[in-house]
Amino acid sequence: MTILDKIIAHKKVEVERAKTNVPFNELEKKPLFTRSCLSLPDAVHDSRKNGIIAEYKRASPSKGIINDRVPVATVVGGYQDAGVSAVSVLTDNPFFNGSLGDLDAARAVLNIPLLRKEFIIDEYQILEAKAHGADIILLIAAVLDAEQVKALSESAKSLGLNVLLEVHNREELDRTMMDSVDAIGVNNRNLNDFSVSLDHSLELVGLIPERFIKVSESGISNPATIRQLRGVGFEGFLIGENFMKTADPASAIKEFVKEI
Repeated sequence: MTILDKIIAHKKVEVERAKTNVPFNELEKKPLFTRSCLSLPDAVHDSRKNGIIAEYKRASPSKGIINDRVPVATVVGGYQDAGVSAVSVLTDNPFFNGSLGDLDAARAVLNIPLLRKEFIIDEYQILEAKAHGADIILLIAAVLDAEQVKALSESAKSLGLNVLLEVHNREELDRTMMDSVDAIGVNNRNLNDFSVSLDHSLELVGLIPERFIKVSESGISNPATIRQLRGVGFEGFLIGENFMKTADPASAIKEFVKEI
């Protein structure tokens, strides 16, 4: 069983427990549920922004604790000040030490789009995302079939959420690319063994139609890589570990963007 298999197996149990603890109707009553979501395409195309989707991530299965000392508000506020287009927050707890509380804390200080980074397998998690202030949800093609992507993305769109579809190879791209998705992210990290290669992005970018926002995810650690990826057609760049592994992620991103 791979790490990804373990995560999804645990997620199924976790979601069923959450449905009992906080039923659907309670999510719909939360104050943030009725707010209008900010547009990811608008944010990425905003010339005042740099296209980066900066991530708050305390830990990962492959690296263990990355940074569990800096507060969410401090980090994401620093990201916003650095001109990022959006912020991503990990909400998985068992494997990434995240929580929905982190999403709440980020929403409280941000006026740019917020992505709930999660292993979404159930519509309930989409309502959770909306109730806790997310503007964007992530759907991972590696753990969903085409019918699931269609149902979940359409559910998200009905609530006004943006949808970022994550793929790793051409097979995933071909079977899950659909009009209910706003952006397609190519993850340079293999979710089965966590190896990283920029070749994933370079190989797939030309196969993604122009109607989608093109995002390169993971393994981006220097400004030259951003310039390279922009040159081949990417507009968004999801970066987390590169900033989070430092003592001061807010300062790290400010130095990084000076060289883009």
